[in-house]
Amino acid sequence: MMQLFLGIDGGGTGCRAAVAGGDGRIIARAEAGPANIASDPDAAIRNLLAVATDAMKQVVGASAAAELPRLRVVMGLAGANFTPSVARLRAGLPFTALRVETDAFIALKGALRDGDGIVAAVGTGSVFVRQLGGVAHRIGGRGWVLGDEGSGAWLGRALLSACLRAGDGLAEITPLLKSVRAELGGDDGIISFGFSARAVDFANFARRVVGSDDPAAGALMAQAEADIAQYIALLQPNPAVPVVFLGGIGTQIAPHFADRWQIAPALGSGVDGALWLACQIGVEP
Repeated sequence: MMQLFLGIDGGGTGCRAAVAGGDGRIIARAEAGPANIASDPDAAIRNLLAVATDAMKQVVGASAAAELPRLRVVMGLAGANFTPSVARLRAGLPFTALRVETDAFIALKGALRDGDGIVAAVGTGSVFVRQLGGVAHRIGGRGWVLGDEGSGAWLGRALLSACLRAGDGLAEITPLLKSVRAELGGDDGIISFGFSARAVDFANFARRVVGSDDPAAGALMAQAEADIAQYIALLQPNPAVPVVFLGGIGTQIAPHFADRWQIAPALGSGVDGALWLACQIGVEP
């Protein structure tokens, strides 16, 4: 059987996988649930196994599970910058040739390959990476509790915080805030939601903010875009390099930055970046 390569992009919302042959041509794709190995390593391992197996079933059928150890695998995962999580992941997966990177790094390679530029990945979370002369430098991406400014989780959390402040009389109760307060059951419901909510749960509220003409949404978006601009400005060399926006929020707000920097399209996705690393650079067992 020819050598096969598996690329996986695993984030806080879901994971995507693709299988390619030695020529880099993709022959199978699959999707599964979240794969943040820092916040929920057990679920991440289950979902990574599921997405790898589902992709391989399209190639080899019922023998998919038995073929997994023979794959050359690169996966980029949320939480992979936390070393103990990576060790636990390796112990729970059957791959013998496995390279683990952050989801930000494979997004960078998917978007730029070897080119110079900055990737602003703004989805459920956020992270910012510059590549110059093949050298990557990352900032941000600290998770929704302490960072991830401008992201879906950050916006959702900020929206609910604004709802509470409005309930105390510290801010105007706009139509958006009134609607969200009623939906969750006022202060008690919002606080109860916050105790158990995950990043993706907060991020679900971001769609109520992005593109809204509500004054509260406008204020939150202005802060989000200011934070994102600060990260990009910090990474920009002189002369400036193009900026690629990724993620559900990033691609929506990219035009807002066109008067400051050159905005470029991504060459490919995070899965493409993982496969490119596997096929072009190789995998360290």
